[in-house]
Order: sequence, then structure tokens, then C-alpha cells
Amino acid sequence: MKEFNYTITDPQGIHARPAGVLVKEAAKYQSSITVEKDGKTGDAKRIFAVMGLGVKCGQTINVKIEGDDEGKAAKAIEEFLKENL
Repeated sequence: MKEFNYTITDPQGIHARPAGVLVKEAAKYQSSITVEKDGKTGDAKRIFAVMGLGVKCGQTINVKIEGDDEGKAAKAIEEFLKENL
């Protein structure tokens, strides 16, 4: 399992557009990808799960990736977050 934390820098937090793109990015991988904030967990491949976390600017999320392509997926998701959120 790969795991990392990321602090959201987008002034609007995780809103609809980047959440949708995050879901598309996560769907490219077979691994299970979850996003956690304040004890609530959401499947990164489901937009309502990601939006339901209500992540605001300055808040830190924990991303957990587990599966056959977890290394590749972790690198791609972390890069996506740095570029978009």
C-alpha cells in the first residue's frame, strides 16, 4: 500500500471541475484509491464520494492506494494534485 498526505492549495478547495478530473485520473488505474479527510473516507473513482468530503483550501487529505499498479498510480495522483489542487 502507498500512502501520502497533500494539503489543498486551490482557493475553492476540491470543487466540481477538479473533482471530476481527479475521478478520471483515478479510473485509469486498477488499484483501489481512497481519499480521507477528518476520518471520512471516499473512493477517488466516485465523484460524489470525493465531493462529499467537503475539502476546503488549506485542509490536508490522506490518499491511500492499494493494488497491482499502486506505485504508478500513487505517483500520477500525487502529480495531479500538485498541478490542479
